[in-house]
Amino acid sequence: VSTSHLQLATFALGTVGWILCTVSMGIVEWRVWYVDNTTVISSGIAWVGIWKVCFISYLHVSPGYKEQFCHKFSGYDFSIPYEIYAAQGLLTIAMFVGLLGLTATVFALRNVCMGITHKTLISRFFLVGGFFYVFAGLCILIPVSWNFYSVTHNQSIAFPPSSYMPSSPAAQEAGAAIPIGIVAVILLLLSGTFSLSYRLPVTTNPIMK
Repeated sequence: VSTSHLQLATFALGTVGWILCTVSMGIVEWRVWYVDNTTVISSGIAWVGIWKVCFISYLHVSPGYKEQFCHKFSGYDFSIPYEIYAAQGLLTIAMFVGLLGLTATVFALRNVCMGITHKTLISRFFLVGGFFYVFAGLCILIPVSWNFYSVTHNQSIAFPPSSYMPSSPAAQEAGAAIPIGIVAVILLLLSGTFSLSYRLPVTTNPIMK
């Protein structure tokens, strides 16, 4: 147990990274659009996420909302850019793969703390967990980088008419989801690196086999 402090830190980093991954998936602030025409978008600001786009409107453009209107993306919105659909798929994969990494790490730590001395089994589960962490981090890195590139180049999106969104903003900036995703990538890659570097110590204790 005294040799597993780094792996406990690995589990903590992986857990926080996985939580941040799920947070970045759920929030809509991937891109913040500033628009000139405030007839419908009353605040002049719209939030573009990977699942939907939202803005504040005083026109009650949707009976289901009082002031905030959200248009959810669907598989039929072919005008939505590839980086948004890539983020949907890759972040979903990252969430499940990261959970598998946490499960493998928990199993390995459980064996260490309970004194179960199957060195090969423990090492393999730490390695599997590390692989899952690294893979999850890369799955997050791709859509985060791609969407950040689109923001910095002020790329437009041909939204369908039902979204009430213009195709181009006056300006746009990265929303909170992108830095959250970057932190998740860093934590998951660190966690994976620590897990992959794990080696059980050599001992002369006869029961350690």
